[in-house]
Order: sequence, then C-alpha cells, then structure tokens
Amino acid sequence: MRALVYHGPARSSWDAVPDPTIEEDTDAIVRIDATTVCGSDLHILRGDLPEVNPGTILGHEAVGEVVEVGAGVHDRRPGDRVIVPSVSACGHCRSCRDGMTGQCSEGGGWILGNRIDGTQAEWVRVPFADHSTHLRPSGLTLDDAVLLAEVLPTAYEVGVRNAHVSPGDTVVVVGAGPVGLATAAIAGLYSPRRVIVVDLSAARLETADRIGAAVPELPGTLIAELAEGPGADAVIEASGEPEGFALCTRAVRTGGHIANIGTHGKPVTLHLEALWRKNVTISTGQVDTSSIPWLLELVRVGYLAVPLLVTHTFGLDRMQHAYDVFAHGTTTGALKVVLHRD
Repeated sequence: MRALVYHGPARSSWDAVPDPTIEEDTDAIVRIDATTVCGSDLHILRGDLPEVNPGTILGHEAVGEVVEVGAGVHDRRPGDRVIVPSVSACGHCRSCRDGMTGQCSEGGGWILGNRIDGTQAEWVRVPFADHSTHLRPSGLTLDDAVLLAEVLPTAYEVGVRNAHVSPGDTVVVVGAGPVGLATAAIAGLYSPRRVIVVDLSAARLETADRIGAAVPELPGTLIAELAEGPGADAVIEASGEPEGFALCTRAVRTGGHIANIGTHGKPVTLHLEALWRKNVTISTGQVDTSSIPWLLELVRVGYLAVPLLVTHTFGLDRMQHAYDVFAHGTTTGALKVVLHRD
C-alpha cells in the first residue's frame, strides 16, 4: 500500500510500505475511505513532538471499512463501515472505565500516527477494535463522519464541556480553525447569551458568522471591554498560540472558566500575578472521544450542522498537497481538508 511516512522534522513522503497485518487478537484492519490532516500532524512535522519516531505513518482520524479482524474482536466484522477515532481504548483499565479513554494505561490513548502507524494510508491497523471504532450509519457522509473522529469530540469534551458553557453565558472562542468553529457551533446548542469568535483571518471569521457566532470588528477593543467589565463566563483557547492564551486570561470573568484546546508547541506564560485572585478555573485535556455516539446522532438528525468545516477534498495520492493547503489555511481558505479513496 501507499502511505504518508514521517522522516523527521519537515520531512515526509507518500511511500510504498508493507500492508498492515493483525498483530494482536483485538486488532482490526480497516480500508481507509476518508482521512484528514490535523493541526497535531503539523506539530509533528515541525518537530514539536519528538516522541514520534521517523518511519511512522501519520494521521489519526479516518472513516473506512473493516476488512479483517483478530480472533478477540467480537463486535466488529469484515464489511462493517466504521469511524476510526483519534483515541484507541482498551476498554478495561481504570482510565477507560472512568471514561478517560484518552489516558488509557494499557497501550491506548493517542497512539495512531503517534506511537504506531496511523490513518494517512490506504489501510490501517486499529488496536482494540471493539472499543476503538464506531459504526457509521448509512446516511452519514464520509465528510461528516470524519469530523466525528476528533474535531467534534475535541470541541465538545475539551472545549464546551470543560468550560462549563451554560444557558445565558457569554462565550469567547479564541481561534477560528476547524476545532474553534466546531466549538462555537456546539456551544450554541447550550443557549448562551452570545458566542464570540476571535481570529485574525477574515475568511475564517466569515465562516464563524455563517454558523451564528458574533464576530467583533475590533477584537482588541472587545477583549479590553470584557477585561474591564463583567468578562466572559466561558473562554476557550483554540488557537494554540501563546498570545491566544493571554487573550483568554484577559477576557474571563471572576469565577469563570478557561478551557484550553489548542496544541501548544512552545512555552506559554501563565500570569498568575493577575489571575490568582479571580477564582478562575483553567482546564486542559486530551480528548477521550467518548462523546462520539451522542455527537453522531446530533449530526445524523441535522441538529448539529457541520458541512461548512470541510473546505477542500482531495484523493489520497494528493496527501502532500493537502498538507500544504492545510498548513497555509489563512491564505488558502482551508479549514478541514479531507482525502478520499479514489
């Protein structure tokens, strides 16, 4: 098969590699029908995640068809159409039993495209298949389904839920990439007073406006007004930039919540000298993807509309071009890029 192989910082190629095989009896082999590129993949290529070894196939979000299962797989069979989430879960350790599958202590967590070969390939080996795949309903498109692999669960679990978004809240989302926009859309389901999205990209702010978020013409003035006034109840950092986190700490009200989603590849200063007296709660987190069944149903019935998040589609063999388009999203207009099997 062919796959996108990481060769070290700033180096990758679309190579011919051996087909994956069953290694554990809980494995499944999935033929990839659609996959995507994540900001975490860009961080790997930038050298921000040195634990990723050269030779690893990248990618951790996919939709596909099961073609083979190990003897210990009981709930999946060849022919099943599945969503492969970014997190693999053994289903039995304490973390998995507590619903924190992202912290799986028995070889799971974020391993695809990180510690083992990932989904930016024609086939992928999925460990713990019974607990690490979700059946895809026939009416759910590939593009919508692949958003459920990570983008939507991250937006909900690490953003909206951790920020305790509630009816009547003022919510600020800093960063209007795919996860930030998904966060704004899901926050809107909780009847907030308003959801405000801040970003430097006019194109991304236009999308934020189309999903119903407020887009300030002068974000600096807005943040200053929030800082000097009542502040925002829930502030969600989705940019991954130190300046974005600093904006969050200025905008949050006394007793409010800051939820960090962004993947930070460089140090971020926490100004406790300005925050210690504000009773602010700051949360971070690895997505668990346990919310996929709930989010899937919202998308399936049309209660959560997400098509605007996918802006570009390519064939699998154009993987490196897709990376380039995604990495320069502020100029290409790319939000989520999806690669389909031809």
